[in-house]
Amino acid sequence: MKASYLFGAVFSLGILSVIGCSNPYPPVVATLSQGAVLPGNLPSNPMQDRVITSWIDRRDATMSTLYGNDLAVQYSRTSQQQDYPSGSTLSLVTWTQQEDPRWFGAKIPAKVKSVEYVMVKTGPDHRTSYTYESYEGSPLRKVAAQQSPTPTPQAAYLLSQRAAVMP
Repeated sequence: MKASYLFGAVFSLGILSVIGCSNPYPPVVATLSQGAVLPGNLPSNPMQDRVITSWIDRRDATMSTLYGNDLAVQYSRTSQQQDYPSGSTLSLVTWTQQEDPRWFGAKIPAKVKSVEYVMVKTGPDHRTSYTYESYEGSPLRKVAAQQSPTPTPQAAYLLSQRAAVMP
């Protein structure tokens, strides 16, 4: 009697463990939001640079990430000034937001709204110049381009952003 009871208990435990480990939900296939991908007709791909900081604008339902080349990232992490060294490039990508279908309450990038570039250069006269370019629309088209010895207001805003503190 004890052997059959023990066998029944082990058998029941085995069945319960198999049933408990089965997943009734289909597997989630990871996909990229194709609208969030940058098109190839930009001067460079900002997402190949490193992240400096990011922010969300709840009023406009957008999210933005500021990228920089190695020189710009190093400067943004070590200086509180806005006088980036020559050769620095900053790029701001702004996306519209959409609900994340896999995480309740989360927002993810939808489609690219704009891409902005700030490039710091030194001319032959050893003076610093700032180039600002902005791309908007679908498909993205250049809507602004300006080179000057002082940054435009939007370029100055991007140059004033400090690197996010990351663990």
